Amino acid sequence: MPETPHESAEPAGFAAPAEAAAERRAELAANLADVRKRIAAASAAAGRGTGEITLVAVTKTFPASDVRLLAGLGLTDVAENRDQEAAPKAAATADLPLTWHFVGQLQSNKARSVAGYADVVQSVDRPRLVTALSAAAVGLGRELRCLVQVSLDEPVPGGRARGGVAPDRAAELAGAVAAAEGLVLDGVMAVAPLDADPGPAFERLAGVAAEIRSAHPGAAVISAGMSGDLEPAIACGATHLRIGTALLGGRRAIVR
Repeated sequence: MPETPHESAEPAGFAAPAEAAAERRAELAANLADVRKRIAAASAAAGRGTGEITLVAVTKTFPASDVRLLAGLGLTDVAENRDQEAAPKAAATADLPLTWHFVGQLQSNKARSVAGYADVVQSVDRPRLVTALSAAAVGLGRELRCLVQVSLDEPVPGGRARGGVAPDRAAELAGAVAAAEGLVLDGVMAVAPLDADPGPAFERLAGVAAEIRSAHPGAAVISAGMSGDLEPAIACGATHLRIGTALLGGRRAIVR
């Protein structure tokens, strides 16, 4: 029998891999353009240039294919917050000129694994982790750039809190990082407090950053600001923004 012209081996609504990749690339390109517009507007309002801001894509729960698409769009700073997701994703994209940031809470026993692929560890929050990262970096013959994570939460008994060292202990921890073999002190990182105006908190972070820079002039990075609060972060001097949802969409299961 002759073939029926409208018959197809693919189910209705099926997108071929190349078509799906093109659609995803277009989605990411549009999101990236929107984020860059927000950064440009916030930078202009703060009297800063966009060249002062590094955009870091937080790709947690998204596949390595998205990392490749973002790299093709010129975004090569990538962050993860879980070693078990980051390590295979970094391995799968090892051919790309990426800068990998580890931004999650890090157990000391995971330091060697993270040191194997991360270029920057943004979540250094205690002396024991400094020791573990230093030993791992030296053992692997690598140099890790590190940020001291500062807690911006007000201490409330029984309340929820983000990770990080207390602001009045940050300079001490920064000194430990600067003195550790295999580590380079790059600056500070923080997450805005839950259920509070991020502006005053980011101002406190700027003060901590200035104190650390007075002793360590090279520690110029301030990593602050995510999808919902990048504008106040830029107004308070952030140099690095960690953007996930605004770039990649809502979190979803990884599809490789």
